[in-house]
Amino acid sequence: MAVIYVARSAALTKWASDVGQGKHTYKLGVLDDDAAVKAAVEDGWGGETDWKLLHSQEVADLSEEDALAKLGRREKTIDPLYYPRLKGAVGIFRIGLTNVQNSLLVAKAMTADEPLVEVKVKPKDIAEYMIRNAVA
Repeated sequence: MAVIYVARSAALTKWASDVGQGKHTYKLGVLDDDAAVKAAVEDGWGGETDWKLLHSQEVADLSEEDALAKLGRREKTIDPLYYPRLKGAVGIFRIGLTNVQNSLLVAKAMTADEPLVEVKVKPKDIAEYMIRNAVA
């Protein structure tokens, strides 16, 4: 089974914020197993080595191209050819926080027990949102 994962780099997030891409940048990818994911996160992307794995999930029959295309319908990908700093790293997305908040709010509305209050989004919530939209 393949493993889909979401990782984040503080240094790359700072750079993305400086160039106008916003501070919510995350890397989505699909690899063969957990060991490959851990090795890739340690190696890093875009010249940065401070990547942290936020969330991963086993999936059946999903290629990285399909996952990136599915998530690309909802969120904006950062073009590695336009920004040489990324050094060809594909799958880096600029996430709109309002999309994640709306998704969490709808999920709360569907459960009868939860009161509808403002949702505070955490990086783990963003990672789950990305994986959910890349798999569906």
